[in-house]
Amino acid sequence: VQLQASGGGLVQAGGSLRLSCVASGRTFSSLGVGWFRQAQGKKREFIGRIDWNGAATYYANSVKGRFTIYRDNTNLTMSLQMNSLKPEDTAVYYCAANCPNWDTGRCFHWGQGTQVTVSS
Repeated sequence: VQLQASGGGLVQAGGSLRLSCVASGRTFSSLGVGWFRQAQGKKREFIGRIDWNGAATYYANSVKGRFTIYRDNTNLTMSLQMNSLKPEDTAVYYCAANCPNWDTGRCFHWGQGTQVTVSS
């Protein structure tokens, strides 16, 4: 599975942004997928994930209630809707798939990353 993320940009605090991740390969629809982020000088952080059929989602406490993950297995896409953005959300965001360990970010497939910058 190859992943390509897009949708990053500059937004003011309190604003919203939607990231997208397009996959190639039919196995996408059978894999759990999710998002990570890495701020400059910090470790990569798990954001959230969604099960293969979209039945369940899990989020880090830092984004719970503000971020929502969606997936469309027909079109092999996933997205991250980010609301009420804060300056501390500034980071490079990565989509990932097939992660044996979501906590450590051990994943077999990664997107290339898209920069999100939130101004105060």
